[in-house]
This record gives sequence, C-alpha cells and structure tokens, in this order.
Amino acid sequence: MINYENERGRMVDEQIAGRGVKDERVLAAMRKVPRHEFLPEALRTVAYGDHALPIGEGQTISQPYMVALMTELLELTGRERVLEIGTGSGYQSAVLAQLCEKVYTVERVKSLAALARTVLDKLGYRNVAIKTFDGTYGWSEMAPFDAIMVTAGAPDIPKPLVDQLKPGGRMVIPVGERFSQTLLKVVKTPEGTVTEKSIPCVFVPLVGAHGWKE
Repeated sequence: MINYENERGRMVDEQIAGRGVKDERVLAAMRKVPRHEFLPEALRTVAYGDHALPIGEGQTISQPYMVALMTELLELTGRERVLEIGTGSGYQSAVLAQLCEKVYTVERVKSLAALARTVLDKLGYRNVAIKTFDGTYGWSEMAPFDAIMVTAGAPDIPKPLVDQLKPGGRMVIPVGERFSQTLLKVVKTPEGTVTEKSIPCVFVPLVGAHGWKE
C-alpha cells in the first residue's frame, strides 16, 4: 500500500524545495494537493515522480517542479482572481485554488474538463470555475484577472490574455517553438509589458486562434 502523504513530502523536499522553490505557501499547497487523484488508476504508483505524465487526449499533467515554479512566479497572496489556460487534469487548478480567492480555468477538450470538474468536486475545491472553450481567447466576461497561468506552449503571447490582465498583474507562459519553449513571466505595466525569462521547458502546444493550429 502506497503512503501517498509520504510520497508527497519526499516530492516537495527533493524535487521542489531541493531545486530552489522557496515560497512557503506554494510548498504547503504542493504538500497538500493529492496529485495521484488527478491521474488514471494505472499511473498512480508513479504520481509523485519527477516527470510529466499522460492524461489522455494527447495532454499531460506537468512535472511537479514545473507546477510549483510556475505557481511561485505568480506571487499569489490569497486574494487574487486567477485565470488558468489549459485545465488538463485539474491538478494545477487545485494548487492555485489553495493559494488564491478564485480560479477561472479554460479547457478546450470537453472530456478533460468534465473529468477535472469531477475530481475537483470530489476533493472539495469550490473556488474553481471551468469553461470549455478556446483558451487563447481567455475568459473575457470574468476579466480582468490579477494573474494568468498558461499551461501549454505558445508561439507568442496571446494579446487577449494581456488585455485581460489587470495593471500590475502577472502572467506565466511558455513561449517558443512547438516542441521547445522558454518559461516567461510577463508583468503588465502602464507602459506595456515587462518580460522576464525563467527556464527552458517543453509543454504540449497551445492550440487555438491565438496559438498553434491543430
């Protein structure tokens, strides 16, 4: 019988804190959210390994370190309204839900959105709203947002997402080629956007009108 709590603790200590993630609230969220619950039964034994895992429909659940790093870059304090593009399994949504007031998450694959809703409801995450739509358009009727996280690789930063960010808001997004990107932190200022590069990464493509074509 796997002790998932012990596995989570080891994951945080070795893969996340051990690689330099320091935000105590992020570390606490990563210790709490049961990653294995967001995976198919057959993959639960490797839920806390140092890798991304397939969740069906050509999509993945991101490596735990990447989830934690992207979350830390958003600098959440607990009062934010956060937009997530690419719900996937719902795991990243759950981590964000621990750290902000409300998560609005958009997923273009209907079956994944439905499964994520089921798991999030089962685990009691009431502050996550899910919409099935082309995420590159954002969620305009709920804008503006304090922070935006994009969990798929984009060729460029989608303009609708910048438009939906509050002044002073932060966006974390992988940008680059279809099979290799750089993680960017984008801060919206009165003069425009300021972009900082983080680390190289590889995400599934952000497909949509303001992303990659199918």
